Amino acid sequence: MIEACMNTENRRPDGVPPVPTISAELFAIPFESGLSILYAPLRRAALVANQALLNWLAALQAGAADLSPQPDQRLIDLLRQIEILDAGIEIRPITEYSGDPQPSALTLFLTNACNLRCTYCYASAGDSPPRFMDLALARRGIDFVCRNAVAKGADCIEITFHGGGEPSVHWKVLVAALEYARGRAAESGLSVRAFAGTNGVLTDAQIAWVIENLDGVGLSFDGLPRVHDRHRLNVLGRGSSERVMYTLRRFDAAGFPYGLRMTVTADQIPDLAESVAFVCSNFRPKRIQVEAAYQLGRWAGAPSAETDGFIEAFRQARAVAFGAGFDLFFSGARVGLLTNHFCGATRDAFALTPDGEVSACYEVFSTENPLAKRFLYGKSGSSGFEFDLSVLSNLRRQAVQNRAWCTGCYARWTCGGDCYHKSLAVNGGGEFAGTERCHLIRELTKDQVAAKIAASGGLFWHEGGIAAAPARSDLGDIL
Repeated sequence: MIEACMNTENRRPDGVPPVPTISAELFAIPFESGLSILYAPLRRAALVANQALLNWLAALQAGAADLSPQPDQRLIDLLRQIEILDAGIEIRPITEYSGDPQPSALTLFLTNACNLRCTYCYASAGDSPPRFMDLALARRGIDFVCRNAVAKGADCIEITFHGGGEPSVHWKVLVAALEYARGRAAESGLSVRAFAGTNGVLTDAQIAWVIENLDGVGLSFDGLPRVHDRHRLNVLGRGSSERVMYTLRRFDAAGFPYGLRMTVTADQIPDLAESVAFVCSNFRPKRIQVEAAYQLGRWAGAPSAETDGFIEAFRQARAVAFGAGFDLFFSGARVGLLTNHFCGATRDAFALTPDGEVSACYEVFSTENPLAKRFLYGKSGSSGFEFDLSVLSNLRRQAVQNRAWCTGCYARWTCGGDCYHKSLAVNGGGEFAGTERCHLIRELTKDQVAAKIAASGGLFWHEGGIAAAPARSDLGDIL
């Protein structure tokens, strides 16, 4: 990392132009053929650089008296143009929270019951005694976010149906909760945006309702039927691909927006490109998200898919998707975004469990989770919601600018510090010290920067700084 230097005003002897000032947080990323990518994430700028340029910039940063040999003046002018030299102070995309949470987005974990028994389920859905959310609790959460939206001057609330199981299993409360949300919001002059996470095993009536009533869904589907059916099994141990593909065809026929989540286990890595080709040839998702299977729940102790093999398979699959007109997405690599948060867990996400606990994380939906004390920061009480601000404060502190481990990482302002729950699980609950995902994130982020340079002519890329992304639900982000 070449640290940014904002206040230096070194000058040559009289009569000689002033020495340039580095005005960006810079990273040199090894690329190919002895070249590096010089990357300024907060400027949204990068260029292909040789070692001589890197040496000159390092000497400039160090305040060396001898800056020879100096680059061609045209190159110095280019560095000024893309705001790496002699530009204004960079503004870091830092959003912080304080006081009681005031969310206008609500996630309802309707149930831990599920109609599938996926081998890699992080939640081990269906293994525990079933819990179902009471409609009264859902209404209480909806009332709360409506009041917050009005107080903040927002024009809408957001409802997401998710959980440690399949939300459609608790169908009556799902439908009733959205009906109540629309009525309650209308009374307050608000609109409602509604999403769901689903495994896609739905009845005809449910599919029709989803198309008519939701703004989008995130749906789990692993591609080739033989790949999907290897791990995504129903309660009888049979594959679910036919039912899921039927749902997708119904969505496509109606023009309904959905994103696909493809989970890759170690044994599925060789099939990824072919699975993505199958999806692109047969369905029309708005976005395709590919993730290595989490070693949690039923998949704890399984072989890791977070490997160099995954990176190469992802690259091949991305090329296939690009050729078919689709975007392939990995949650930690997102060069189009500047943020200090990976997800809602560090920005006051408000999710209700069936038992009335308030969670900040999709993966923590009950007090039985070993990390529950880190993520359950409130509960429903007789007069509303009661919050434990000590838990919430710790979550807020996990923003990337507070993580020493992330300081020298070129992906930190786009990754946002990665998944806090996963890092705790990997590091035994201790301080963040990196995970196997960090390598995936850096490599795939480098690919995105290189693609930006290539699309801009092959020498440099510059779009200028952008504000941090607005807080939205994670499902909203993938659609």
